[in-house]
Amino acid sequence: MKIIEVRNLRKRYPNHVAVDDVSFEVAEGEIFGILGPNGAGKTTTVECVAGLRVPDGGLVRVAGLDPRRERDALRGVLGMQLQSANLPEKIKVWEALDLYASFYPEPADWTELMERVGLAHKRDTTFKKLSGGQRQRLSVALALVGRPRVAVLDELTTGLDPQARRDTWELIEQIRSSGVTIVLVTHFMEEAERLCDRLALIDAGRVVATDTPAGLVAQVSGEQRVRFRPSAPVTDDLLLALPEVHDVTRSGGQIVVSGTGNLAPAVTLALAHHQIVPGDLRIEQATLDDAFLALTGRKLS
Repeated sequence: MKIIEVRNLRKRYPNHVAVDDVSFEVAEGEIFGILGPNGAGKTTTVECVAGLRVPDGGLVRVAGLDPRRERDALRGVLGMQLQSANLPEKIKVWEALDLYASFYPEPADWTELMERVGLAHKRDTTFKKLSGGQRQRLSVALALVGRPRVAVLDELTTGLDPQARRDTWELIEQIRSSGVTIVLVTHFMEEAERLCDRLALIDAGRVVATDTPAGLVAQVSGEQRVRFRPSAPVTDDLLLALPEVHDVTRSGGQIVVSGTGNLAPAVTLALAHHQIVPGDLRIEQATLDDAFLALTGRKLS
């Protein structure tokens, strides 16, 4: 069952078109990713979904609600963590949660929520003294205090160190497990692959593809690469004779074999027949980076 529907969304600013004919649907209970480079129109898209910006055209529905005409009702359905959100430096964690809870007729128990996001030990800490990861956890808690069915998380892990980023990923998965649908805006490939059930790739204000992470990769390439250092000389002809192999390249002492099907077993078996050991063997599949490059003609970063 779809909980968000976006059809032919358009948003223009004086100097450029930020969103140009964007369409997608989000199913209830999934983590739906909006992936693209900075400036692609991701934040503008979700701000239109959340009723924070008025689109110039198209249709947006969240749980059947029109964000433009039913903003009050939408607040009870959708919670949002903004990329640029900030709080007064001297406000304490408990004060921020208590304040936001007062905006809703039936808020979540913010003390329980504070525990759930791992901030109970920071209850009396001011916003100024929170680390980047703790600030993001507080942002998530504030987005959830109204008991929303949908949480929009915009570039949640930007600026975090690797451990804080992974801790935040675990928190997102816990939130989804509690029944909240999540729209995750990101430009991190690893984050999208780890968390998202489905993705919309956005570039220059347009959706270039929508699918599961694996489906996006499969759309552009079924090719694999096997990289190794042979224990003895290997001719290209030996490897190219295998039906699974499409190409052989060399880089220093390494050989890179590209192909499809059961490529790795075929290559290792052929080498074994000639008593050659493939040292430092690595099997490389196509990635979301490869998919984005194939679909847009440029790398995400």
